[in-house]
Formats: sequence, C-alpha cells, structure tokens
Amino acid sequence: MTSQLPVLLIILPLFGGLFALFMGKGLLPWMWATLVTGVMLVVSLLLFGQVQEHGVVEYLLGNWPPEYGIGYRIDAMNGFILVVVSFIAFISTIYAGKSVDSEIPRDRGRLFYALWLLFLCGLLGITITGDAFNVYVLLEISSLTVYALIAMGKGRDRRALTASLRYLILGSVGASFILLGIGYLLMITGTLNMMDMHEQLQLLIAQGKYEKTILVAFAFLLVGLSIKMALFPLHMWLPNAYTYAPSAVSGLVAATATKVGVYMAIRFLFTIFEPSFSFIEMSASQCLLVFACIGVVVTGIQAIRQDNVKTILAYSSLGQICYIVMGFALYNEDGLTGSTMHILNHALIKGGMFLSLGCVVYKVGAIHLKDLRGLGRKMPFTMAAFTMGGLGLIGFPLTAGFVSKWFLVKGALESGHWMVAAVIMFGSVLALIYVWRVVEAIYFQEPEEEKEVTEAPFSMVWCTWILIGLSLIVGLWATLPEEAARSAAQAMLGAG
Repeated sequence: MTSQLPVLLIILPLFGGLFALFMGKGLLPWMWATLVTGVMLVVSLLLFGQVQEHGVVEYLLGNWPPEYGIGYRIDAMNGFILVVVSFIAFISTIYAGKSVDSEIPRDRGRLFYALWLLFLCGLLGITITGDAFNVYVLLEISSLTVYALIAMGKGRDRRALTASLRYLILGSVGASFILLGIGYLLMITGTLNMMDMHEQLQLLIAQGKYEKTILVAFAFLLVGLSIKMALFPLHMWLPNAYTYAPSAVSGLVAATATKVGVYMAIRFLFTIFEPSFSFIEMSASQCLLVFACIGVVVTGIQAIRQDNVKTILAYSSLGQICYIVMGFALYNEDGLTGSTMHILNHALIKGGMFLSLGCVVYKVGAIHLKDLRGLGRKMPFTMAAFTMGGLGLIGFPLTAGFVSKWFLVKGALESGHWMVAAVIMFGSVLALIYVWRVVEAIYFQEPEEEKEVTEAPFSMVWCTWILIGLSLIVGLWATLPEEAARSAAQAMLGAG
C-alpha cells in the first residue's frame, strides 16, 4: 500500500471532489471534504517520511518508461511543499464549515466543496508530478476551480465576479506562455519528463545546438510562471481576487496557490535548465532580483495606502512573494533555504491572518479599518491572532518571519548583494507601518457606534490559532523546518 501513496494523494481529492457533488445539502459536503483533506495530510506526511528515509521516491503510472508515460517524483523540495499544502488545506477545510455556511447559499455548498477539493487536486498534482505537460493540465484544473471559488464571493460583494474575470484572463495568458515554453522544450528534446528533458538539454547544449530555441522556451516559461506566482509587475490579478473571494477561499489561496506557483518556478529553473543552461548566465537571476526588490517597495507602499484590511494583506502577500523569489534568485544555499522557509512561514502567517479576518466578517460583516475599531476588547482571541501574525510579517525576533528573513539576508550578503539585504530590511519597516495601522484601529481607536459583537465560533478561532501558533513555534524552535528547508535547497542546487 505504501508504494501507492503518490497516486493516492491525487486520487483522493479528484474523486473526493466528484463525490462531493452528490452529498446533498447541510453539513455532509463539509464533513466529506474534511475527511478527504485529513487523509491527504496523513498521506503527505507518510510520503515526506519516505523521502527523508530513502531519498527520492518515484512512481510510474502504468509502469510506462518515464520518457513516454507520466511519472511522479518526490524529493526533499516537493515533499516539503506537499506537507505545507495538505496541512493548510486540512485546517482551512475545518474552518470553512461555519465561514462558508454564512457566506455561500446552502444549496451551493456541495458545489463549493467539490471545487475546493478539485482545486487541491490541481495544486498537489502540480507539486508531485515529474511530467512537464502534466504540470500544465493540473495547472488548468487548479486555475479553473479557483476562478469559480472566487466568483462565489458575489453574494457578499459582486466585485468578486470582476476579480474572478480578471484572474481568468491573466491566468489564461500565463498558462499559454507556460504551454508554449513546454512545447518548445518537447520539440527539441522529444520528451516531457523533466529529468529526461534536463539530460537531453545537456547533450544538445554540449553539441552547440538549439541555444536560441532553448532561450525562447525559457523566456516563455519565466513570463508564464511570473504571472502565476504574481511576481511584480505581473501581479495585478491578485489584490482583488484575495479581497472579494469568500473568507475561507482567501485564506486557502493566499497560503497555497502562489506558493505552488513559486515551486513551479524553482522546479523548472533548477531541474530542467541547470546547470548547463544556467539562468545565472542569462542574467535572468539579476532581472528577478531587480523586480523582486522593486516589488517589495511598491507593494509595501500600496499596502500602506489601503483601507480594506483584506486588500492590505493582499498587497502584503505580493511583497512576501518577492522575498521568496529573491531567495532562489540569489542562487546559493542560504538564499534558497530562506526562500523555502518563507514558503512555509508565509503560508502559516498569512493563512492565519486571512482566517482571522474571516472571523471578523462572520461577526461584523465588514473588514475596513473603521470596522475593526475597538475589536481588540470584543474579539480578543481573534485580534490577538491577527496581531501575532502581523509581527511575523514584520520579521520580529522569535517569529517565523524573522527566521526566513535571517536566511535571506545571509544569502544576500554571501553573494555580495548588499542592496538586496537593505531592501529586505526596508520591507520590514513598510510592513511595520501597515500592520501598525490595523493594530492601532483594533486596540487604540473607539468605534463610531457601539455594536454588540462577540468572539467568533470556537472552530474558526481554533483553526486560526493553529496556524498562527505554529508560526510562533517555528520562530522559537526552527531546527526541524530549517533542516527540511536546507535539505530541499541542497536537493535543488544539486538537481543538475
């Protein structure tokens, strides 16, 4: 049975999503989704344990040779991502019970959870597969479902429809670039298996063939992946998508979707193109560093200017994505370790913060700064979770954000990029300003009118604190996640 775990991880949410359509109304679709995501988490942990014990785990569908069939390949990097995505999915699904019931009509609950599970199927499939075209297929599954999930926020705000449409248009453009890049690679290598592509590219480059075609494929992939992971300046689909989506969807997508997009970039760059056709040699890493540094500053300033707290967190997420891109663009062990750590840390912190805002939506119905005034006294546990998450965004010592930023700064100094280290510090100052604006409203301002507001339901607050609490634990005791992240970084740097 353990040898079937890789395919089981994809079958569970795929068929689980299809079965959810027949679950009727009420709690049954949510209970089914919770069960499926719980089993997914167990399978991910077992797979990660196998990787830690035996090294790379491979699974060939139908026992076809890798160059002809679809193969799943789990190493330290994607094993780490699988655990992060599965854990966030499980906690978010538990949280969604009350939140979705208050924001989505009951007769659409089964459709919501069907889309929810199929979205997770796409994310996990992208992460586990070793086949380039399979990445595109699963990317489309996750994209189409998330467009629909965001649009389901129209009951609370009809701007969810335009946010979903914008995401659909830009997401389709990004997917088209990715497909073209994969097509060019298939044309010159004759294979879709990523490891086989790498070997064929090495031979072709050693013979001096197809350099321009490889460069075009690389450019298409880099642009498409930058759109998917919302890297500045190709990021404008993200703020409204996060702002107007249902609260549970905002938390799940913010914590997982762009992280899987970053993973795709790392996988393509380090597995297929390195070391023979280094993105360092093409100056692509320098371009990524420049855009990431500008993005940290611009998105931080944009976050300061916002009044909707969800939008503040959306722009903050754009800045955090830039930090992750900085890490792997530095192309050294500390930088990539910091990048991998920040995937985990940002997933926990931002996921928890969006869930805390979902608690506010549940009780107050709005999330502008004026709506949060005085909530520190009325919703103390929810607002304390938001504040602790804000400290992590800033990179305050003893928080998870500090740990990953520490590795990013070390990586920047090690590679001689003093300006990148300075931008990381300045980004923390900007984060302090926009987080303080919210904290000031929560604890130090009086509401315009007194309303009877109590704490959110226990299940929602509990799920929020699990994510925020774990981020604090990572900040205090980072040994285990740091070892996993360093192992993943070493695997990627040695992928060639």
